[in-house]
Amino acid sequence: MAMFTRPVILNNHICHHFYMQPSRTFVDARVKWVRDAYLDFAVEKEKNLKQIISLKNLIVSQPSKTIPLSTASVYKTIFNLPTTAINFFQKYPSVFEIFQSPKPFSLPHVKLTPQALTVHNEEFKILNSSNYRKDVAERLAKLLMLTRARKLPLSIIDSLRFDLGLPHDFILTLLPEFPEYFQICNMGDDSNLFGLELVTWRDDLATSDLQKRSMERNSGIKRGTAIKFAIDLPKGFELEKKVRIWMREWQNLAYISPYEDAFFLSPNSDHAEKYTVAVLHELMHLFVSKKTEKENLLILGDYLGFGARFKKALVHHPGVFYVSNKIRTQTVVLREAYKKDLLAERHLLMGMRYRYLHLMNQKAKAKRVYGLRVNGSSKHLGSSIKGG
Repeated sequence: MAMFTRPVILNNHICHHFYMQPSRTFVDARVKWVRDAYLDFAVEKEKNLKQIISLKNLIVSQPSKTIPLSTASVYKTIFNLPTTAINFFQKYPSVFEIFQSPKPFSLPHVKLTPQALTVHNEEFKILNSSNYRKDVAERLAKLLMLTRARKLPLSIIDSLRFDLGLPHDFILTLLPEFPEYFQICNMGDDSNLFGLELVTWRDDLATSDLQKRSMERNSGIKRGTAIKFAIDLPKGFELEKKVRIWMREWQNLAYISPYEDAFFLSPNSDHAEKYTVAVLHELMHLFVSKKTEKENLLILGDYLGFGARFKKALVHHPGVFYVSNKIRTQTVVLREAYKKDLLAERHLLMGMRYRYLHLMNQKAKAKRVYGLRVNGSSKHLGSSIKGG
């Protein structure tokens, strides 16, 4: 299969500008982590949302739209549940209903509540609309365009599937719809490792979100322009003076599009760090919630050839990226995308996810309606099962 390479900066004047600039590195100063309560809450309120939607998709994919409770033990590992699947189902009785058929010798099953099924049906319409499918295909194409080989292992894409807003069965339902964008390929010499490859480079997509916003403000930009990143530090956050001076000078360096190949730069230079931040910044904009698990970014960064540079950039630029320690992991949040704990521009799919969050928080009401005991124990299950 053809190997596509990222466009390289060939403008002699710009290359000369880069190489003649002093190869400064980040100042020898400690950038402390300061908690941002609003962004922590933005992360924490979506606790277990990914697991809820994964289980929901499993249930509705079955012909009966139910799953037997007897198989629930395997779901804890598959979906990374914080507790046993039975306890998890009982914890969210507005989403899941445990029932037993009146047929003789029938076993308990799990299905979606009517409210959850209503939200799923509306979500299904969005995921299958032509506008949404074009949007998600373009964002997936842009992700591949950020790689030098124009391809990524399917395992990496799957780890980002929730953040990208891809359908859970995107390989079967989305990719065949866009043969001009994607093709399945082998990754290197390993015939057992499959990846997704970009068929053709798309110049119409090779503009970063930061470039678009700069062009809107300034009626166009020239290559090599010093586009600045939005910096938003929480109250009480103070950078050392030498860090503030470095940051001001760093912001004035030329911006290199993440869709261009700038690996000719010295990896320890300030120019290379601005390019690294540009790639990270664009990646975060591809995600529907403008956040993702830190581990996802570091694995992707290694694959893209950045090594430890992603990790350093997250530490050096707390005004651009926030790292939250909530919900059993570290989550990277793009600061500029949020106003307090809310997305400044809500993606259509996020509107549906907030509907699921609303259901997840309706515990007391659901307990009265469905008679389920939310007590984290399965030994009382028999007394709380409804007939279905």
